[in-house]
Amino acid sequence: MNIDHTTVAVVTGAASGIGRALAIRLAQAGASLAVADVKAEALAETVRMASEGAESPGKITTHIVDVSDKEGVAAFARETVDSHGRVNLLINNAGVGLFGTAEQLSIEDIEWLMGINFWGVIYGVKHFMPILRRQPYSHIVNISSVFGIIGPAGHSAYAASKFAVRGFTEALRHELAGSSVKVSVVHPGGIKTNIANDARPGGGADHAAAARETAIFNAAARTTPEAAAERIVRGVLRNEERILIGPDAWAIDRIQRWAPVKYWRLLGKVIEMISR
Repeated sequence: MNIDHTTVAVVTGAASGIGRALAIRLAQAGASLAVADVKAEALAETVRMASEGAESPGKITTHIVDVSDKEGVAAFARETVDSHGRVNLLINNAGVGLFGTAEQLSIEDIEWLMGINFWGVIYGVKHFMPILRRQPYSHIVNISSVFGIIGPAGHSAYAASKFAVRGFTEALRHELAGSSVKVSVVHPGGIKTNIANDARPGGGADHAAAARETAIFNAAARTTPEAAAERIVRGVLRNEERILIGPDAWAIDRIQRWAPVKYWRLLGKVIEMISR
């Protein structure tokens, strides 16, 4: 599909990081936007940046939405249609991080994470699908992670959520094959955002270990949110079904394919070297 002044795009998690960069990039292309997040002030800043960064920005509406609230997402879909009349592009980007092993995390910790990272994607797809179906061409983009390709120690819940997004999206793509709705899953590697800094340590997590993990992530992250947004937009324009972002994502994907069971022996050693 093309992205221009005829496009109406929905972006969740648009108050920062990849979501903000996507909103700005789509506005530069002339698209109208319905941007959502739980952080009202930061979301307003995204709108300001998107409006000022575009020569001919389309209509931009803001929506304070907790994507783990199915009724809230349903209302968001209704509000978007009321404001814009249609939706051509849905980007389920909202996500959070959680540190801790499976033993350290409480069930409530995992439920919180899955509510946002996985159920937020489900609710977005379910409530916007009838709207997307009415368009001659439309596209769904679900953001997974490189941790939707590998399961690193200490990130069992986060990896579970991102593997779930990957599996759901791939099955959805097969179900919609031949229809007017295209589907892409995105696997970002290390992106220079605050997701690690803002990640919640689980109730029984080792806070010192969490701090080390954050430092490792920040040291390894090389791709900017702007570059990630540009890669996603390019993937949509090309109707790519699977979008890897960053050289680290490409390398990890290859290693996992080469050693699907024993990849952690190699990657774990690399992480040890980075952390020294």
